[in-house]
Amino acid sequence: MKERKTAPPERTFDEGYYRKYYEDPRTRVTDAAGRAPLADFLFAYLKYLRIPIRRVLDLGCGIGLWRREVLRHHPKARYTGVEKSEYACRKYGWQQGSVTTYRPRTPFDLVLCHDVVQYLTDAEADAALRNLAALTRSALHLEILTREDWENNCDQTVTDGKVYLRSAAWYRRRLKKDFLACGGGLFLLKDKAPALYEFEYLA
Repeated sequence: MKERKTAPPERTFDEGYYRKYYEDPRTRVTDAAGRAPLADFLFAYLKYLRIPIRRVLDLGCGIGLWRREVLRHHPKARYTGVEKSEYACRKYGWQQGSVTTYRPRTPFDLVLCHDVVQYLTDAEADAALRNLAALTRSALHLEILTREDWENNCDQTVTDGKVYLRSAAWYRRRLKKDFLACGGGLFLLKDKAPALYEFEYLA
């Protein structure tokens, strides 16, 4: 299957989108119970790496599943949720912004960006990955639906396939300029990364 270069149907990220993929138990991709084990892993790994978590940015925060987990593990941390969707911002009170252009003055200890970049064109995705490096002080947790995931890993009956399906290698080539991959979707900014043994990094 070739990488999708033509634009998928435009996404409005309106009430219908959130109802289908986040709120309806029959069609939602994840929920709070499903997010908790991933958060347990992520914050345990960051603790092992001795990375302090004081400020967290959640880009494309959706209904705020990560907010609960951030505050469960780090009650004193400052959580910032940013969403492109006008509907989600109105309903949940997030800041409206884009992963390609959002740029506050100070970077964040941890940046979360889940299921956002696959909705962007190649040029937008390039800009988003560069911006993520600028936004990250130490750690980035990144999830992107790739072509391989669509073919082999995800449940296509509940996963939104109206996206740009690029290979994992496409993303890795761009991420390795600024980040070191540590597994589990965790990336450390190169010039801020703690010393790790070779097999703790992914090739």
